Amino acid sequence: MKRSKWRLRVGIALFVALLLSILFAIYKIITTPQGIENIYSRSHYTLILIQCCLGLLVTALPSILERKFSLAIPNSMSIAYYIFLFCAVYLGEVHNFYYLIPYWDNILHCFSGAMLGALGFTLVKILNDSDRVHVVLSPVFICLFAFCFALAAGAVWEIYEFTGDTIFSLNMQKYRLEDGTMLAGSEALEDTMHDLIIDAVGALSVVIVGFAKEFFRKNKAKKAKKAIQQKESV
Repeated sequence: MKRSKWRLRVGIALFVALLLSILFAIYKIITTPQGIENIYSRSHYTLILIQCCLGLLVTALPSILERKFSLAIPNSMSIAYYIFLFCAVYLGEVHNFYYLIPYWDNILHCFSGAMLGALGFTLVKILNDSDRVHVVLSPVFICLFAFCFALAAGAVWEIYEFTGDTIFSLNMQKYRLEDGTMLAGSEALEDTMHDLIIDAVGALSVVIVGFAKEFFRKNKAKKAKKAIQQKESV
C-alpha cells in the first residue's frame, strides 16, 4: 500500500514534537535543584522523558510491521495511531492535558480501545487475504478476536504504567494528584480500572459495527453464490 503524503507529514510532525520534548525534559531534569521540595517536579520531567522516548520508539512501529511482515496497514489507521500518540504523550504528558482537560484520559482510552479493535479486524483480514496463510473465521470469532486483542493490549499498557511507577516512582497510573497528594484504597485503583473498562467500551463499539458489516457481507456473498447456482442449474 502506497503511503499517503498526510501520513508522512503527521508522522514527521509527531517525531519532531517528541524529540523537542525529550530535549526539554533533559534540560529541566539537569537544571531542577535537588531536594525534597523539588522531588515531584523532577518526577514529572522524568515521566515526560520516559513517555516521549517510548513514544519516539513506537512511532516507527507501523513502518516496521509493514517491512517485517509484509503487511499493508491502511493509511487512515496509521494517521489515527500518530494522532493518538500526539494526544496521549505530547498533549497529555508534556502539556499536562490529563489534569487540565476533564476526562482527557477517558477519551484517549476509548479512542485507543476502538482503534485496537479495528486493528484486530484488520489483522484477520490480512490473514484472510494472504496467500501463505488462509484463515476463514465466522463473524462471531472475528469480533471475539478483535475485542480480546484490544483488551489484551490495554492490559499490557497498564502493566507498563505499573512497572514505570514502581521502578521510577512516576505517576502514570495517577495515584497521586497534581499537588502531590497520595490517593489510597479504591481511589488509587480507579484510574487503572476506569482505563480497562473504557478500553472495553471503545473496543465493543467497534466490534458491534464490525459484526454488522461482516454479517451483511457474508449474507450478501451467500445470496450472490446462490443466485449464480440457480442460473447454472437452469
